[in-house]
Amino acid sequence: MNSNTLVQKIWNFCHTLRDDGVGYGDYLEQLTYLLFLKLAHEYSLPPHNRDTRVPRSCDWASLRDKTGEPLETHYLKLLHKLGEEPGMLGAIFFKAQNKIQDPAKLARLVQMIDAESWLSLETDVKGDLYEGLLQKNAEDTKSGAGQYFTPRPLIQAMVECVQPEPKKTVGDPACGTGGFFLGVHEWLTRKGSHLNPSQARFLRHETFYGNEIVASTRRMCLMNLFLHNIGELDGAPAVERSDALVSEPRVLVDYVLANPPFGKKSSMTIVGEDGEEDRDALTYERQGFWQTTSNKQLNFLQHIVSMLKTTGQAAVVLPDNVLFEGGAGEKIRRKLLETCDVHTLLRLPTGIFYAQGVKANVVFFDAKPKDGKVHTKGVWIYDLRTNKHFTLKTRPLKRDDLQDFIDCYHPANRQRRKETERFKYFDYKTLVARDKASLDIFWLKDDSLDNLDDLPAPDVLAQEIVEHLEAALASFREVAAALPSSTSRE
Repeated sequence: MNSNTLVQKIWNFCHTLRDDGVGYGDYLEQLTYLLFLKLAHEYSLPPHNRDTRVPRSCDWASLRDKTGEPLETHYLKLLHKLGEEPGMLGAIFFKAQNKIQDPAKLARLVQMIDAESWLSLETDVKGDLYEGLLQKNAEDTKSGAGQYFTPRPLIQAMVECVQPEPKKTVGDPACGTGGFFLGVHEWLTRKGSHLNPSQARFLRHETFYGNEIVASTRRMCLMNLFLHNIGELDGAPAVERSDALVSEPRVLVDYVLANPPFGKKSSMTIVGEDGEEDRDALTYERQGFWQTTSNKQLNFLQHIVSMLKTTGQAAVVLPDNVLFEGGAGEKIRRKLLETCDVHTLLRLPTGIFYAQGVKANVVFFDAKPKDGKVHTKGVWIYDLRTNKHFTLKTRPLKRDDLQDFIDCYHPANRQRRKETERFKYFDYKTLVARDKASLDIFWLKDDSLDNLDDLPAPDVLAQEIVEHLEAALASFREVAAALPSSTSRE
């Protein structure tokens, strides 16, 4: 059975559960628990005979033969006990709950998973299965799961430009379901590449370092990595359940590929070198930060710089406001251009993210020694937004849509780049002389402004209007949340 058939078979069962109020995300969580236990069971059998550290009272055999109320009771006890275990077990089952209230349907799901021999499936099939489920979950816009899911074609293009090397470390401070880690893994294990045993061990156990603050998303990330042969059943999780912004990075990495969460307000105010702080907010000392701000993306950008070795490289998805915002935004931009080599900016089209109304970019930069020199010579900007129209359903972004950008990026030798209609170079002096050192630069003419015949299709146009309105509404909500309440003024 191929991965597409498996995805459809397992996902179809969700429609039955929807009648009981079980959402896509809740269903995916239950799948994660049960699939993990089934895999652990298969690993414990010959020829593997591995100690999976799953207590016998909570293993797959203790679960699969029960039905009705005894199954439901045992499942609840099992989830609670495994959540208290150390290592990967405790991470997967942390605060796990049973969301399937009908014991008959729970038994059917157990039987469905038990019917497959999962270890006999190739890693690609198992991985594709779970990735397919994560994408279906992201498509459910009501659940909000799309904010943790970066379009895979974009990840592939970013990885292909950076071209990570074996035995180098990769970090993502807000790794969601692990898309960037899997993109790097796919790149390093692609056809034609040959990892020696030492490189293969490093890739499996020592390459990836992530943070994810949402427990349910973290467990899906860990399962996603495990199904792609990253990590071990009885090993330490590669992803910490923590807010990366709270403290200095635990390790410095060679690469950061990330799509930090959008939304301007952070849950805390970071105190930077300037010593400023918000007296009404919980504060954390981060002496390495250039500026104090409650803007989440600006804090993540500063944190990512702090994560990199002096030879490190980064490719980060950032919203438009990071390119033009004044105040702390301007100061951070100028510092970034001075202390790092910011060499490439990809202006992304709208309509490619599951989170609505997102206008985003990919910023590529290299870390440099702190020697007081200006390290950015100039920035190459690729405009994939003007006169480009995408929607999630009728015109989704595909890998081929990014091929021209990759060709222009010239990963093999960035010194041999050439300007094209969509790819232009702006030197450092030009950039810092702009108002607020804004990187929000366009030069192509929007054809739809002159010719009504060139307007996008009605469904695309309607979707763009919806996205603009939702983006404006989100901005108004942020402003409203930042205003003092009427009770606090009394």
